[in-house]
Amino acid sequence: MRDRFRDITFASAAAAVIITLQLGVMPSASGAEVYKAPRTADGKADLNGIWQALNTANWDIQEHAAQSGPVVALGAAGAVPAGLGVVEGNEIPYLPAAAAKKKENFEHRLTADPEIKCYLPGVPRATYMPFPFQIVQTPKYILIAYEYAGAARTIYMDQAPPNPVDSWMGHSVGHWEGDTLVVDVTRLNDQTWFDRAGNFHSDALHVVERYTPLSPDALTYEATIEDPKVFSRPWKMSMPLYRRLEKNAQLMEFKCVEFVEELMYGHLRKQPGK
Repeated sequence: MRDRFRDITFASAAAAVIITLQLGVMPSASGAEVYKAPRTADGKADLNGIWQALNTANWDIQEHAAQSGPVVALGAAGAVPAGLGVVEGNEIPYLPAAAAKKKENFEHRLTADPEIKCYLPGVPRATYMPFPFQIVQTPKYILIAYEYAGAARTIYMDQAPPNPVDSWMGHSVGHWEGDTLVVDVTRLNDQTWFDRAGNFHSDALHVVERYTPLSPDALTYEATIEDPKVFSRPWKMSMPLYRRLEKNAQLMEFKCVEFVEELMYGHLRKQPGK
């Protein structure tokens, strides 16, 4: 009996050791907790590179099924791809009047979406449009250059100058929390949407972004949205961003202003005989 008890005890101890070793080499569920990003010269996590979101958030940040596009003549070329959504809980807490406005935006999206007019996309939409963007990192400033419409913004990491004017890309002030770049974005105007589905905000929008290294070629992006004129409470969206790994990867030009001149100003052209 004593030998049998000793065998059972030994087997239990061995099993415990094996489990401990397995847990020691297994990554955590988030992955970000075990990955240690390369460092820049000043010791911060190195986020330099060209990145891109691979999702359908630009069509609709909430979960959605595939559907036909707003222009029937385009057929499948204008169709909306299905998507799981990037909004946590898949709920956007609109105030009643704002919910009605969102519905109206969707009904008139073919002419009302600021993207159609080549307006700068704003934050956070610039991050998940179907175009890459580049992060250039220094100790005092971080530049994010977007392929879409040549948009760009500077994140001030030291002393940020005052910014009394609202703009499409807002005023960005950053700091580090461990390996996470946290960016506080204010002074955004009300001329941008979150997506093509009509989700919108007012000029009271306040966005807090978090960029966290997940692996050598991926970041976790989170954006907390606060706008008391439109939403009853803050809410958050999150998604992975992936490094572009092509040889000689670079941003190309997408200057869309010339593409919308006829749409916006064609009616002002002088007609023959007048």
